[in-house]
Amino acid sequence: MLSHETSHPPAGESHRHVVIAGASGVIGAPAVVAFARAGWHVTALSRRRPIVPEDCDFDHLALDFSDADVCKRAVADLPPVTHLVYAAVSEAPGLSPGWIDEDLIAKNGAMLRHVLGPLAETGNLRHVSILQGTKAYGGHLHPVTLPLRENGTRDDHPNFYWLHEDFTREQAAKHDFAFTIWRPQVLLGSAPGAAMNPVAAIGAYAAICRERGLPFALPGEAVGLWEMVDADLFADALVWSATSKEAAGETFNFTNGDLFALRHSWSELSEALELSSDGNAPESLVSFFAQAESRSAWQAIAAREGLVLGELDALLGQSHIYLDILNSGRAAQRVLPMVVSTIKLRHAGFAGCIDSFVSLRRQLAMMVALKLLPRHCDPRHGAT
Repeated sequence: MLSHETSHPPAGESHRHVVIAGASGVIGAPAVVAFARAGWHVTALSRRRPIVPEDCDFDHLALDFSDADVCKRAVADLPPVTHLVYAAVSEAPGLSPGWIDEDLIAKNGAMLRHVLGPLAETGNLRHVSILQGTKAYGGHLHPVTLPLRENGTRDDHPNFYWLHEDFTREQAAKHDFAFTIWRPQVLLGSAPGAAMNPVAAIGAYAAICRERGLPFALPGEAVGLWEMVDADLFADALVWSATSKEAAGETFNFTNGDLFALRHSWSELSEALELSSDGNAPESLVSFFAQAESRSAWQAIAAREGLVLGELDALLGQSHIYLDILNSGRAAQRVLPMVVSTIKLRHAGFAGCIDSFVSLRRQLAMMVALKLLPRHCDPRHGAT
């Protein structure tokens, strides 16, 4: 049932009720905050209640998106919903094996249908945002032409993105609502337990290295030239697209607007965290966090600092696996980085940007403020 009950007006021009599916994730949690602070009625759908600042007002409904009947009943009980942000995803252990797994692709396709289908049937929807990513261009499977632009033909490979897009387009035509398709790059956010949030892995690694007296040295071989996405900035774009005519029916790449190499910023990050990066790095973050010494160190940190999550796995999700993939030799073997063009979005009217190193420090500070990381992981004194 809803976490708290409120009284809401009937659907109309002035009524804006957004449902955010996958609300506890690296995209969903900041979207909850951004819409709520913009004055929207927000209903968050996720297994876990989003961990967000206390001044953020929203309703929460724990929901299993793989259960069609449960989703249908839940939608029927909601006040009229005008907007949907669908940010839910089911990932396989180890991440990359699931990206081409037919059963998991089908499961993700069904999850969207179970939420969007009944919402569309109400006739109240005005806009839907769905999430893809740069795997839409097939760069994880074959060489691509850079920069990656949104106006190319669909890359023919198995991907739940296409199931989501086709169903959304079908429902939009049938029920007369607008939609926007988003393709963000590497996200930096404050959500714990996410499949792909490098901030959680970096913060936990810093905390445990300090606790164990180990060097804060970055594992892996790749320099890794990335385009990052600040999750809060992306949430602002989701709010913009919900009512923007320029966003209707469009697909947009999304990045912070710069290029970023974590390895080249690591010494500066170490200095901001007052840690030394001189010394040998572990073979991988996966192996480091699997060590009994690391797990007991985290439990000691969490107890001493009064952190929200005492179990390391609940904080990390699979984010350490994701960061290992980005820093591994596999990434280093790429001749060209995966660079996307964001000119289309800027021409459409959203011009927000942020320095990616500032974004990383800001998200670490947010995880500290939410009591997900210990206070020594707050590097704000070095931010500009």
